[in-house]
Order: sequence, then structure tokens, then C-alpha cells
Amino acid sequence: MFTKILIANRGEIACRVIQTARKMGIQTVAVYSDADKDARHVELADEAVHIGPAPSRDSYLQADKIIAAAKQTGAQAIHPGYGFLSENPGFAKRVEEEGLVFIGPKHYSIAAMGDKIESKKLAGAAGVNCIPGVNDAIETAEKAVEIARGIGYPVMIKASAGGGGKGLRVAFNDKEALEGFTSCRNEARNSFGDDRVFIEKFVEEPRHIEIQLIGDSHGNVIYLNERECSIQRRHQKVIEEAPSPFISEATRKAMGEQAVALAKAVKYESAGTVEFVVGKDQSFYFLEMNTRLQVEHPVTECITGLDLVELMIRVAAGEKLPLAQKDVKREGWAIECRINAEDPFRNFLPSTGRLVRFQPPRQDMFAAETAQLFGVRVDTGVQDGGEIPMFYDSMIAKLIVHGTDRLDAIAKMREALNSFVIRGVSSNIPFQAALLAHPKFVAGDFNTGFIAENYAQGFRAEDVPHDDAGFLVALAAYVNRRLLGRAAGISGQLPGHGVTVAEEFVVVGLGEAGKNIHEAVTVRDFQAESGSSAIETGGKRYEICSRWHLGGARIRGTVNGQPFAAQVERGVGRNPLAIRIAHNGTRLDTLVLSPRAARLHALMPYKAPPDMSRFVLSPMPGLLVEVAVQPGQKVQAGERVAVIEAMKMENVLFATADGVVGKVLAAKGESLSVDQPIVEFA
Repeated sequence: MFTKILIANRGEIACRVIQTARKMGIQTVAVYSDADKDARHVELADEAVHIGPAPSRDSYLQADKIIAAAKQTGAQAIHPGYGFLSENPGFAKRVEEEGLVFIGPKHYSIAAMGDKIESKKLAGAAGVNCIPGVNDAIETAEKAVEIARGIGYPVMIKASAGGGGKGLRVAFNDKEALEGFTSCRNEARNSFGDDRVFIEKFVEEPRHIEIQLIGDSHGNVIYLNERECSIQRRHQKVIEEAPSPFISEATRKAMGEQAVALAKAVKYESAGTVEFVVGKDQSFYFLEMNTRLQVEHPVTECITGLDLVELMIRVAAGEKLPLAQKDVKREGWAIECRINAEDPFRNFLPSTGRLVRFQPPRQDMFAAETAQLFGVRVDTGVQDGGEIPMFYDSMIAKLIVHGTDRLDAIAKMREALNSFVIRGVSSNIPFQAALLAHPKFVAGDFNTGFIAENYAQGFRAEDVPHDDAGFLVALAAYVNRRLLGRAAGISGQLPGHGVTVAEEFVVVGLGEAGKNIHEAVTVRDFQAESGSSAIETGGKRYEICSRWHLGGARIRGTVNGQPFAAQVERGVGRNPLAIRIAHNGTRLDTLVLSPRAARLHALMPYKAPPDMSRFVLSPMPGLLVEVAVQPGQKVQAGERVAVIEAMKMENVLFATADGVVGKVLAAKGESLSVDQPIVEFA
């Protein structure tokens, strides 16, 4: 067994590998860029080596520097994690040539599965179901139309070297096939330097289901059940679960056996995933093989009780798999939510900056301790006070739950999301909460088009209706009563002018454009020692009891005897008296006032925000990489104005109307904040 390994990655997955290595008594070496010098994975590792500037092309993609770091520290093996160099056959081969062990599949297996056209040919030869189509590169748009007609519409046009949703089009007729082929080819050439394009049948109401497998160097390959990954946004997974609520036992077995056959055909060693697209009739077709550990591997660990990272390390060290196919368990139900630094209310634009507060929910499952099941687990590469840099992907953490069945897992996940406190950057937690509460998700009635169909106009606050809005009002009144209790107890108050606490209040729900909602509330039976109070509003009574400490962002307790977890924040929306309550994805900003103060507040005129229509504003924090205009220039609507880059994402800003540029207020290379003016029109 190895005594020291290097992790050629960062963030969550680097921390995950370190945890298993520590359990196995293996020392670890971290690598880090300038942006990650204070990162959690650097702190957790036994040693750390600096490998370059912040951009990944200058650090985490530098194979020479990573191999040199391994040799310098005496590491015997390299674990690539996922992303970066994990599926680079050249890197895997270099590692082997340098006398090190690559903790992953052999370079020839990676190469065989890395090319989408060649991998489909291999899959077909191995007896794996393949989607009807033409897997040879297509030369002209006219030929593409002819092929599409032969397959039958709808068809999918795909770049051979594509990934991440790029180089992909769906065509329902000849016109769309002609245009789709041309644009797909251009996009592939520009993004990947490879303009080969192929066409295949588009499966209607498709599900994205993948089979986790693992093989050793002794010819053994087994599959570890499936994962349901159909909840996607722009071809990026949002929620994953295991098992799938859709497929039958017969389909599971057939998919698993075909995945194993493909793995054996390419002499696969280590952990890998075979992805399938599954039609509404449970017909399934090979999509691709990911020759690495997947982001969503924890849900498989939950239902099988296996540590996949440990198995990868043991296989790389030459050991045989410790179990056969008949030994693979499928126990309970697991769900994973990807918690990303993005603002769902601003079209999911990246959100970077410092984590002012990072308080994950209470954990009773932990990475590398896979025998502990039926609870909550958080895999993360960040910590309280850490930085979310603009140079890498937006993942903050993976939130994993394991329940006795699917409904139990959904309930656990909703409660865990309520308890997950993130401040300083925006996160997609409200969106995750909305998805989990959606009736179709709860029923298991969805496919890969679920998010596009249900949130076609983007995500808005009203997309998350609370099942009991009165509880949010009652909780705001409860928090206010606790605050007043403290204020009333302060010594030294002038006689006759001290804080008195009444029972009657009005909770003013602060709406957009001054459209506020007033809710009368009565607060009685307050008991400071037990932290209990009875609140009446809207004809309902809420008995709330909590040990919440003033200033805490998370509030736990019971309401009418039932446990709850919510979040509370004071001084939001530039109003120091405002109280924000967040629960089940719904957010309520309030002022809790006396009846008289509420009447006076209603008379206050609404102060509209300043008119910023003459300005081009930065929609997200990021790096200004281009300013395409200059003062005095005439600009037409739709014309390119500026380009901002953050988290591997480029955002092009266009003029919304014709005009003349008055001032350029930001310079190329400048780091921008949200809503920072870039250009002012005259």
C-alpha cells in the first residue's frame, strides 16, 4: 500500500480524498495556486506545494508542475479527483512513465472513452445499446439533413469533443438540422479545436441515468447500482439521487451488465461511470463513459456502504476488489444537492467573495466513514471566513442525505437546506428548496427537461410559495419579542422612559416598490427561561419554543410541538430594523411594529431607487476582460459593450437601446462588484 499520495486537485474533492487517505494511514500532499494558499484542502493535507498563479491553465492544468511536486515530496501515486487533468490520457501516461501510480484507469482506457465517436463504436461492439445514428464525422450540412431524415426527427447534433453542454443542438425539421449542424460545428471548432460532428436519434422525455462501476487489475468489474441525474440546468446536474425512482429491477440489471461489458472491453480499472439516456418506455442507450470519480459519488456510497475513494486507492495499489456483484447492497435512499455560489434570482449568475458565515447543517454522516448511514453529510472545500474565488467552478459544498425511503430522504434534505447558513455570497439553496417541494419531483415524475419546462422564465421568489405563510409571520413576531425582551432588561433606563413590551404588533411584509402587506399579530405567554411564546395571526395560533441566541443566523425549535429549522437575519435591505425570515426556500423581509407605528409607516411615501437606465451595470462580481466601446461612440441596441468573466463563465453585456457613450467608468482588468457601473450613456 502507498505511504504517501498527491492530490492533483482542489476544493471539495481534494478534501474528500484526503479524508479517506487519513483513514487508511496514508500521508497526503496538496497542490495549490495563488488563489488557494489559505484553502481548506491545503490545511488538511500533511504537505502542500505551490504550483502557480490562480488561473487553472497556469496551475492545476500544469502536468509538469504536478509531477515534479509528487517527486519532490516522495509521493508514490497521484489521485486526480474530477475535472482538470482527471480524464487526460496524456497526463495519466506521463504519471506512469515517471514511475508513479495514477489512481484511476489506465491511459488507454481513458483515451478509448474520451472520444465520443470512437467510444460509441466500442460500445456497439461490446453489445451495449447505442442510439440510432451516424457515428462517423459528417462533412456537410446537406449530408447532415439527409442523415437526419433517414434516422427520423427529432435528432441530436453533437460535437465529438463536446462537453458541458457545448456543441449540442436538437433539430425537429430540415431547417433546424441545417442551421444546427453549421452552428454546432463552429462552436466545436472554437471551443475544442475539433469540428467533428455526428448525429443521433433524440430520445423524447429522456432521463439521465448512470451506472457506477469499479474494476481491478485482475479482470474483475462490478456495478454499484444506478444514480438518477435528470434534474439538470443547462446540461449541468443540480440534484442526484440513488436509486432511480423510475427504472425497474430488470432495467437496472440490464444497464449494469452492459456497463460492465463495456468496461471489460476497454480493460477498465478503477472507478468509472457509464451514462445512459433512458426513454419513457425504459429503453436505454449509451451516452458516454466518465473515466473518473463523479461529483455525485456520495449517493452511491450511502446506499452501498462502500468508500469509493478507498476502493480506487486499493485497486491502484494492485489489490483485488473485496466484493463480488452478489455482495453489492442497495439500502435506503440517498439524495445530493449541489450548493453553488450563484444567485438564482439573477439568472444564476456567479457570486464570488468572502464567506462571512458558513454554517453547514448538523452532520451525522461523514466522508470516508461510509458505515454511518441514514443521516446528513456535507462534503466541502471551504470554511467559515474562506474565499470563493472567481477562477474556478461555483461549487461551495455537496449536501447529501440518506433516508429509509425516498420521501424520508426528501424530508431530511428540506430540513438540512433550512439549516444551511451561507452569508457573504449568494447560493442556490432557495432554488434547491423549490425543486424538492415541487409536486412532480416528489412524485418522481420528471425528465431532463424538468427545470427548463417549469422555470422557463427564470427563477423568482414567487416560485417558492410557502405551505404556511402564517408561520413566517409568527416567527418574525417571535424573534422581535425576544429582541424586545433583551432591550427591556437593560439596566440604567430613565424612569418612565424604559422599553415596555406590549402584546399587540403588526408584521409589515416588505414588498417590491413599496407594496407592503400588514399582518396583525398578538404575542402572549412569553417565557424567557424556556424561550417559548404563543403567537396568534390570521386566525391561527403558533406555539413557538426555541433556545435561539440573539444574533444567531440559524433558529431551531418547535412550533405546535413539531420541530423546525429556519434562518433569521437583522438589518437587511439597508434597513437596520428589518428582520428577514427564511424557511423552505421562502424569504420574508419584515418590520415588526406597534399598531400605531405601522399606521404611520403606511403613510410614508415610497422612495424609488435611482434611475440607472443610462448605465451598463455589472450583473455579477467578476473580472472585466473587455470594454468594447469608448466615449463618444454611437452604439445600437444589441451591440456588444463589455465582457465579464467569473467561475469559468463568460458574460457578454449588450446595449439595450441606441445611444452615445458618455463615459467609460471601469477599465479592462478591473475586478467588479455586483451592479457596479461600467459604461454611462450620454
